[in-house]
Amino acid sequence: MARIIFDLPDRFAFSTEVQIYISHVNQGGHLDNAQLLSLVSEARLRFFQSIDFPSPALPDVSIVVGDIVAQYKSEGFHGEVMRIDMTPADFNRYGFDLVFHVTEKVTGREVARGKTGIAFVSKTSRSVVPIPEPVRARLLDLASLPA
Repeated sequence: MARIIFDLPDRFAFSTEVQIYISHVNQGGHLDNAQLLSLVSEARLRFFQSIDFPSPALPDVSIVVGDIVAQYKSEGFHGEVMRIDMTPADFNRYGFDLVFHVTEKVTGREVARGKTGIAFVSKTSRSVVPIPEPVRARLLDLASLPA
């Protein structure tokens, strides 16, 4: 099987920290691969909160994850704090990729990298909708911040 090769951007617009709890650890004694996605999901929620989305001004608009790719670089262990950096990239009319980079806070050891494909949807029709303009403007501002 061909390995995923995933290059990171030069800079990230958002950062948060999440601790690995015992419930995140598998029988091998390290961060379970499915639980990594849970940590990334928590970081994604915090990312969107940081740009004030969802917004009362957009009551019918939500997001869905269309796909995800992850490349594991090292193990994570119970008690470690993961720094999860994120930045928006690769925009289209209905969404964008949210690139992530997971490192251990104290040593900076890389644990994982990847991206999630985000699409905007109507809560009523459950179909894709264009990225709302105020959200698009904020995301593009984040994507273009200088290094």
